[in-house]
Amino acid sequence: MRRRLLLLICAALTVAAATCAPALAAAPAAATPHLYVRGAYFVHRDAVTVPGRAFSVQGIVRPYVPGQRVAVVTTLGRRRIKRDLLRVKPLPGGRAGAFTERVRSPAAGLVRITVIHHRSAQMVGFEKSRAVAVLTPSAGYGQSGTFVALIQQLLLARHVYLLPTGVFDQHTALALDAYHRLLGRGVSQALDPGVITALLNGEGTFKVLHPRDGTHVEGNLGRQLLALIHGAKVVWIYPISSGKPSTPTILGHFHVYLRTPGYLPDGMYFSDFFSGGYAIHGYDPAPDYPASHGCMRVPIADAVSIYDWLRIGDVVDVYYP
Repeated sequence: MRRRLLLLICAALTVAAATCAPALAAAPAAATPHLYVRGAYFVHRDAVTVPGRAFSVQGIVRPYVPGQRVAVVTTLGRRRIKRDLLRVKPLPGGRAGAFTERVRSPAAGLVRITVIHHRSAQMVGFEKSRAVAVLTPSAGYGQSGTFVALIQQLLLARHVYLLPTGVFDQHTALALDAYHRLLGRGVSQALDPGVITALLNGEGTFKVLHPRDGTHVEGNLGRQLLALIHGAKVVWIYPISSGKPSTPTILGHFHVYLRTPGYLPDGMYFSDFFSGGYAIHGYDPAPDYPASHGCMRVPIADAVSIYDWLRIGDVVDVYYP
């Protein structure tokens, strides 16, 4: 009886102690942050842009913990240009949270966006950053560097033919000439501010008029451009010099019937004939105005790439739009 009484007293004391003891606080959640750059450009996997152009950094934090905020500090070189305190908002499903910081650099240099979360009772602290190179938007013939590589990348994205050497070379100059024509801004090999803005905005599209012609060529004599096309998809665009007023280029729907590599005695280079003596061929000079005897001349530097793409029987459509 006495033993049983002692056991009951011990049990009661244990329950009382458990009831009176303060509850143990839950451990703060360990966060995993990821930062993604949006609205910039990527050259060799590095994020780049130019002064005055907006981009954003989106942060994703797992797990999502309600009530958390992050400090976002943006610097240009050693100078702080922005600081914000942002709330982490839940994403659909509630397992992760997100925040977005918008940035516009006033000058060229290295912009670094650093995200800081100070430790709270609910989440551990962390710090993470991303860098974006803000490039000086100018380049001249013979120059190289990241900005030239970006311009070449953007020209290729508009399907203007060039070799992405990273150097402002002959191919780049010819591609810029074609791009000026594509925009309807005349003929020029200049990398001027208007062209840079148009490239960054993704402007300039070759309008395909004959998508049912399969693998074909369209010669737009109004723009002095030649496009290699699969159905409705433009592959490459080149500048041309078509027939001068006294010997105009024939208009219509034709097929490649004869292909001649190398030079012909009259200087035609890698020629694709599509009607009688009319051909697409390289020639020096291939000026930025109609100057041929009726053919569609292309610069010597472009001729082989066109020749390698075409085959006997491919359609050639020549028109004024």
